[in-house]
Amino acid sequence: MEEKVREQVCCDEYEVHENLVKIVNETMPDETELYDLAELFKVFGDSTRIRILFVLFEAEVCVCDLAEALHMTQSAISHQLRILKQSRLVKSRREGKSIFYSLADDHVRTIIAQGQEHIEED
Repeated sequence: MEEKVREQVCCDEYEVHENLVKIVNETMPDETELYDLAELFKVFGDSTRIRILFVLFEAEVCVCDLAEALHMTQSAISHQLRILKQSRLVKSRREGKSIFYSLADDHVRTIIAQGQEHIEED
C-alpha cells in the first residue's frame, strides 16, 4: 500500500518575525482595494465569460455573433456581457442598430495569458 506524504503547514514552534510582519503591514493594500480585486477575480470564475473573452481576443463582435459562435442564446450572452462590462473588462459601441463589443484594454489579455501560463506549468 502506498504511503501518503503529509505536508506540514504549521511551524514546530510559535515565533513571530516582527520585521517581516512590519513589511507586510506597510505594503498591504487597504480593505476596499482588496475587496475590489477579489470581485474582479470572481468575474473570471465563469467559463462562459472566459469563452466570450476569447472570442473578443480575435474580433470586435455583436451579441448575435457571440451567440452563434458559442452556441448560446442572445439572452444568456447579454447577461454575461453585462457582468463583463460592469467590471470594465469589455466595452461597447453602437453602429446603427448593432452594438459591438470589444476588450476594454490589453490588461484583460494579460490577465488571461498569465492564468493560462500558470495552469500549464508542470
